[in-house]
Amino acid sequence: MRKRRRLPPHVEINTVKGHTYLSFRLRSQNGPRIRLPDDPTSQEFRDAYAAAMGNTKTVAKQKDSPDSISAKITVYMKSAAYKGLSETSKDGYSSRLEQIRTDHGHRAFSGLSKERIETFILAPLANKPGAALDTLKKLRILINHFKLTPDPTAGIKRPKSKEIRSWTDQEMVAFERRWPIGTKQRTAYALMLNMGTARIDTHVLTWTQVDDGACYRRHKTGVPVDIAVSDDLAKALAAMPRKHVVVSSPRPTASPSRLTDSAGSCATPSAPPGYLSTANRTASARRSAACSPMPAAPRTTSWPRSATPRWPRPNATHAKRIGAAAGSAR
Repeated sequence: MRKRRRLPPHVEINTVKGHTYLSFRLRSQNGPRIRLPDDPTSQEFRDAYAAAMGNTKTVAKQKDSPDSISAKITVYMKSAAYKGLSETSKDGYSSRLEQIRTDHGHRAFSGLSKERIETFILAPLANKPGAALDTLKKLRILINHFKLTPDPTAGIKRPKSKEIRSWTDQEMVAFERRWPIGTKQRTAYALMLNMGTARIDTHVLTWTQVDDGACYRRHKTGVPVDIAVSDDLAKALAAMPRKHVVVSSPRPTASPSRLTDSAGSCATPSAPPGYLSTANRTASARRSAACSPMPAAPRTTSWPRSATPRWPRPNATHAKRIGAAAGSAR
């Protein structure tokens, strides 16, 4: 297997709207991102990289105080609790924790209070509710891990973010018209809609896992799923050529986001881009709620996501949402 070329220090691979490019950035100094030529072996790249390094001020690295947030993040990322996470979870955790380290690593961990968290940590993210919510979650993980009492995050309201809505029937019809049966986009759409697979599950699902029912293990949670293949999914799979062991991707190294992002951007002109996976699960939940109060029981104790919304746990609010969705569908 060909080894991936190792990039120089501080060079990152960035993907924006399906386009990949290289950039230079000193994360430790929260420096700006500088665009670099695409070929790291070219002289043009070497010159641009040298210029970026020349404009960088060298800052002596100071040793973290044992009580600083930065030191606590370092200890947590070496703990068994962090090492026991899945690789995808580690990526999300490390990205947010490193951002917290960059912005607030100098602050005293034991000095955290409700007022300080709201004023200095969450207030700058007021226009970014998703980042604010993720930051609050990671702070609570650190607080629980090191048993900081009393909990300074107690009483802090959860930042409100926009809910990812379900696709409408018109948008789904438009997508099906745009991508006919037999295309990769339609196959990925059918897998997500009928099986509730996440993007990574759709990417790595093999033919042997769908030939005799849909039997696979969720990549992120490790939960086994074993359900019957619906008629719509069977038609989509039958029309898909078996050129590779993987169902919806011709290359096992292809990015799992390329297939779904390209599919989601072509649904309808008004459809929000990049939400195919979650939208298909919620659209599937709406269809299931409209047709019957409960789905057919699968062959295991794990309910398929195509039968239930992607919510962490059921409660009264979720039940009202399902009922409202069913009423609007009728």
